[in-house]
Amino acid sequence: MRSFGLLLCLWFFTSQGTFSYIVDPGPIVKATKGALWPKPKTQTVSQRYSVIKRPTFHFQVVNQTCDILTKAVDRYQNIVLNVGNDSRRSLFSASGTNKIISRRSWRSDMNFNDYLEEVTLNLKAPCEKLPYLGMDESYNIVISETRATIESFSVWGMLRGLESFSQLAVLSNDGSMLYVNLTIITDNPRFSHRGLLVDTSRHFISVCTLIKILDGMAYNKLNVFHWHIVDDHSFPYQSKAYPELSEQGAYHPSMIYTPQDVQNIIEEARIRGIRVVSEFDTPGHTRSWGVSHPELLTACQAQYQGKLGPIDPTKESTYTFLFKLFQEVVEVFPDQFVHLGGDEVGFECWASNPDVMEYMKQNRLYSFEMLEEKFIQRIVDQIDVLNRSSLVWQEVYVNGVRLPDGTVVHVWTGNRQDLLNRITSDGLPALLSSCWYLDHLNTGGDWRKFYNCDPHDFVGTQKQKDLVLGGEACMWAEVVDDNNILQRIFPRVSATAEKLWSQVDVTNIDDAARRLEEHTCRMNLRGIPAQPPNGPGLCL
Repeated sequence: MRSFGLLLCLWFFTSQGTFSYIVDPGPIVKATKGALWPKPKTQTVSQRYSVIKRPTFHFQVVNQTCDILTKAVDRYQNIVLNVGNDSRRSLFSASGTNKIISRRSWRSDMNFNDYLEEVTLNLKAPCEKLPYLGMDESYNIVISETRATIESFSVWGMLRGLESFSQLAVLSNDGSMLYVNLTIITDNPRFSHRGLLVDTSRHFISVCTLIKILDGMAYNKLNVFHWHIVDDHSFPYQSKAYPELSEQGAYHPSMIYTPQDVQNIIEEARIRGIRVVSEFDTPGHTRSWGVSHPELLTACQAQYQGKLGPIDPTKESTYTFLFKLFQEVVEVFPDQFVHLGGDEVGFECWASNPDVMEYMKQNRLYSFEMLEEKFIQRIVDQIDVLNRSSLVWQEVYVNGVRLPDGTVVHVWTGNRQDLLNRITSDGLPALLSSCWYLDHLNTGGDWRKFYNCDPHDFVGTQKQKDLVLGGEACMWAEVVDDNNILQRIFPRVSATAEKLWSQVDVTNIDDAARRLEEHTCRMNLRGIPAQPPNGPGLCL
């Protein structure tokens, strides 16, 4: 018999003596109205409201400004003024009358405050050029009887404030007005690294879709786009130093990211306050590299004869090749961090190759973990020489690689509490992903399992917990492409976004369900095809 989960079934005999049942579907989650996602640090809300006067509404910059803020003002002006446009047409046009729309009943409402035509943007410090780890994203919003202001000491905080204000603007039940409640908000994120990993190797994801993902990230106040750009299956990154890698390793000539494409993604992310962290995973996950450069990979022997394995760590030419590639990577991607991978290295091929075994003997390497450690050590040192910091998957730490100060260890599997405790007790910063794998699908509403995970849920001192920089949700692309990746990411990643932004005591999942119901509809209105979060319901 099919399981109905939490649904209650009442069985009874009919008059004919056969079995029948009545299903209680449970309550439909009732969406909030004008509630923020992620939940802000503090907010006071009045029943009083101001009506946004669409024809003249605008944001007014009164202090510092720059291209990031100017472009944000244009985006959010359109977002605010588009609230309710489609639903007003669908709800009222069919009646053939505009009487409901033209009625101005709020004028006699005791909670009506005034018309809102201007929101003042007070950026109190000069703009920074690039987002970075630890940037100031705090902001304040005041919508009072006499003024509406967003204030911040950084352009990144101003971006988050504009997003919050746009979520406050809602349509009245009868569709006749767009309004905001009088409110005061003080807000800043709990964690500085709030990321989304997108894999573009298993399936190629178009630039247009990646930009749409960046939009959705901004709507959830995520600030790191972890671009897992290449892997075993394809090498879509077009390298200037080694163009043959994509010429021969990409799925198709149309499925590559040109230098201009990459710059476009970095720029679209920058103006949304999102860092782009690239990942070129080695020594495993590199089969696509070997299409054009088979000499980079280990030639398997014995029962694996004719196959190529992980990168060959015994050849000096390997490190020369990689250093030249990473020189390019740090020039192309401006972020301080480069993700070096280091996960899931199969040792069978290394074990079958007599040259590898002889190299291990000569260098007194008594395990393949030690061989991998020697390889990763060389790569981490290269990144250090290039004046960048490394991100590595947890295997690198577990295998005992000597990591430079500031190297971030990325936890993706196993006992997360134990690993986070060990990593931070060794004084290394950490990121969490293991409980936020978006490719692990359950039935509708599985965002709740993501919501119930917290990066500080381990035994450790406050000093250790301060070393947890945040985390990332991961969208591996074995079964997603342009046709379904947005629906798989949103709104499920919203749960991760709130856990990384909001305060530690924001844990009420029923409240979250109501706010996420509204936020999903909000994303739908903005062009993000987010799937329903909670089951039966509707979005207007």
